[in-house]
Amino acid sequence: MESEYLKHLDSVDGRELRLIMDQYGNDVYRYAYVLIKDREQAKDIAQEVFIKAHRKIHTFRGQSSLRTWLLAITRNLSLNYLTSSYFRRIWLRETVHAGQASPSAEEAYIGRQSEQEIWSIIMSLSKKLREVLVLDLEHGLSVQEAAQLLNLPEGTVKSRLHRARKEVEKRLKGWEK
Repeated sequence: MESEYLKHLDSVDGRELRLIMDQYGNDVYRYAYVLIKDREQAKDIAQEVFIKAHRKIHTFRGQSSLRTWLLAITRNLSLNYLTSSYFRRIWLRETVHAGQASPSAEEAYIGRQSEQEIWSIIMSLSKKLREVLVLDLEHGLSVQEAAQLLNLPEGTVKSRLHRARKEVEKRLKGWEK
């Protein structure tokens, strides 16, 4: 869906909403998961994002891409969840498992181990560093888009991204020894 088209809408019908969900659903879910580290709650937040987007599409002004707007909603809902009393009472921590087919069992195992190590390192970073790194790696947001989403100066985003990359690199070198 074109952002220019959407900024003139007062509402979207079921078919248009389905197209938006199909196009951005995985991005929304993965971003929610990175922020809260709970798969089931990330699914719930992703559903809530699209309900909110459906109800509030008339507020989309087209100043950012639709994807950035949806990720901003995701961030706000995730942060609200993290500050809720429910979350403070129940803390579930999972590891990221993303499977990819490999030619041999050995390569598959080594690949999964490496990916798990990297994601383990990323998920152990501070929230500020983890968030900018995931927006860059997983969602491909530019520094400008990430800055807009996080409501931060571009220089701050660049700095955090640099520190996050350096920290991951440092920890990976520590694991190799």
